Amino acid sequence: MVELIDETARVKSIALEPPEWPGHRAGQHVDVRLTAEDGYQAERSYSIASAPEDEQLVLTVERLEDGEVSPYLTDELRPGDTLELRGPIGGYFLWEEPLGGPLLLLAGGSGVVPLRSILRHHSASRSAVPVRLLYSSRSLEEVIYREELAALAGTGGVEIHFTLTREAPEGWRGYRRRIDSALLREVAWPSQDRPLVYVCGPTPFVEAAASTLVELGHDAARIKTERFGPTGG
Repeated sequence: MVELIDETARVKSIALEPPEWPGHRAGQHVDVRLTAEDGYQAERSYSIASAPEDEQLVLTVERLEDGEVSPYLTDELRPGDTLELRGPIGGYFLWEEPLGGPLLLLAGGSGVVPLRSILRHHSASRSAVPVRLLYSSRSLEEVIYREELAALAGTGGVEIHFTLTREAPEGWRGYRRRIDSALLREVAWPSQDRPLVYVCGPTPFVEAAASTLVELGHDAARIKTERFGPTGG
């Protein structure tokens, strides 16, 4: 482990340089296994936040109060420590230039992690595919990669939209509601443009966003989803 980066009060990025890393594709994940002194093992999957072109492998981890692995990774891990990884894993939630677009990315909370890998890959490959990210978070302070995403906005055909579901700072000009039919009508490409959609976040968020898109006429076969536990936007 090379470096720990504070992203928010509950989220850290872990920069790694694993030996003999075979490389990964944007959207994949790894399994992290921890082994206690008594031999007890715990394993969890974490999305890869870095692009295939990046020098380091980066995982971004949200601390879950009842978690077995995330509290160690966010609170106890130190530079120079080693982690047991398995991967890269996953052949479904991927994006590469030949898949085209337009590309619609919907993130709830830490569901933005694999979408950041896609955005970075899109930028590194100088893709001309237009991209829109709609990121739902409880508050602006909980937006992961906030400065990086703001810097990406308006570059290389990338649009970034934030919506806050609980708290908004004074003077906030972004959206202030959950992702619903009206918001998707405003932000998403129309269904006739046949966008390729990636939705990642807590299960209720993913199910609501994906079903709403289908109700709006989007092709379910062009909507890829990845979901996890109860936290997020």
